[in-house]
Amino acid sequence: MPAPGSRVKSDQRRRVVLDAAVACFARKGYYGTTTGEIAERAGISQPYVYRLFASKEALFAGAILHVSELISDALTGADEAGPHRQPEAVMRAIRSAYSTLIEDRDVMQFLMQASCAADEPLVAEALRTCYARQVELVSELLNHDDAAVRHWFGAGMLENVTLTLGLADVDEPWARTLSGQRSRSDGGSFAHRESP
Repeated sequence: MPAPGSRVKSDQRRRVVLDAAVACFARKGYYGTTTGEIAERAGISQPYVYRLFASKEALFAGAILHVSELISDALTGADEAGPHRQPEAVMRAIRSAYSTLIEDRDVMQFLMQASCAADEPLVAEALRTCYARQVELVSELLNHDDAAVRHWFGAGMLENVTLTLGLADVDEPWARTLSGQRSRSDGGSFAHRESP
């Protein structure tokens, strides 16, 4: 019989490994990251990683589902008033929550790396599960308005690219167009971001 609290410790270690996996995979992707690097970042042995996850692919898939939960928690927490809020207010609240979440570049870059590894069967399955959950949640938050849901995902993808390329710091017309920034030479604050 397991010792009292051992399940909690196992869950905590699993969370530490998933956080480490997100950080490592965000930088070097699925193919460039080793489980040894993840174990080192998590402060555990590589064999223990394999006790928690059967393979590197299973670990990556687990990290996708972990990030999906982070996104769900952020979006659900943003919609405190639920159905009593106007759709525009809900959209602003969940966009703000998502923007805050992906300020953690590890989360945002990991999501982009995950799409690049979709040829791996477990990864593709986890990605589909992640998107299914997010579409269901966002659809519910936006009163099942399919056009608004597509807009949400399109704006989110653009936000990911804008952050990845650091476009907030690029004072070029093309960068301002993509990031919704005003030019420094316009006399406005370049840091001002317009909502898409």
